[in-house]
Amino acid sequence: MSTTPTPQLLNRLRMRQVALLLAIGQHGTLRAAASQLGLTQPAATKMLQELESAMGHGLFDRVGRGLQFTAAGRRVLAYFEGLQGHFDALTRELGELEQGGAGRVCIGSIMAASPAVLTQALIRLKALYPLLTIEITVDTSDRLTDALRRGDLDLVIGRVPDDHADAFGFTPIAEEALSIVASPQHPLAQQARVAWAELLRFPWILQPHGSPMREVLEQEFKSHHSRPPRGLIETASILTTTNLITSSDMLAVMPTEVAQRYEAHGLVACLRYTVGQRLSVYGAIVAQGRPPAAAVAQLMAFLGGGA
Repeated sequence: MSTTPTPQLLNRLRMRQVALLLAIGQHGTLRAAASQLGLTQPAATKMLQELESAMGHGLFDRVGRGLQFTAAGRRVLAYFEGLQGHFDALTRELGELEQGGAGRVCIGSIMAASPAVLTQALIRLKALYPLLTIEITVDTSDRLTDALRRGDLDLVIGRVPDDHADAFGFTPIAEEALSIVASPQHPLAQQARVAWAELLRFPWILQPHGSPMREVLEQEFKSHHSRPPRGLIETASILTTTNLITSSDMLAVMPTEVAQRYEAHGLVACLRYTVGQRLSVYGAIVAQGRPPAAAVAQLMAFLGGGA
């Protein structure tokens, strides 16, 4: 099939077709997708054929009674998910107008940005928008950018995944150093210098696979010709990590700024070991082509040190 020119595609594409493809991506089968949209399966099949015709590409391979996305189908689904995110963001902004400009802003942040950078920016934002409701999600960059692409978030403070760099706009904020932490009572806590081999004697807590911090730590293990210990605990929760550390001899990795604040309150000890691998600069991330609401644009200015 040949690719349909954009003006013709806009004339032929229907939102019901978009909803059908999104439902197939969610449920994995045409039957379940049709049921969600209140369609008969023959009607959904016809709609899918019309969508493929409009796109000029086959979007699925028929495998038995199921459907498997083609390479073109995966790309179309990714763009439709972005489109859904645009509409979700628009719905929130329209709700803000109905509430006289108060509304809601949904922000995602990595752990490192929360203590100082994000806190001060939010205080300044609330001074300008005292009735604004702000929802904050702290997680890993990969999960947050997925939520941003879906439209669940308006802004992310984190790192852009390499495989979706073209889907986001990025404004750098700061670098992030890492520290290995343990309980203040840990056998290594009072040592003036900790060797890598000593760290391998203890169980570890790491962030889940796919997060930039996890990738950096795996590179640190490789640089010492070793592997992460078996029986890891994997979590992105700072509260869970801190609770586990204080009750055991486990080791964990935190952004240095966070770790030093926790150390000042006696909750953790920063071990005297320097992590050789470095994380890339983190920054403010928005979805390409989705104009930020006024409050989001102002928050980005504050994050970047603007007036």
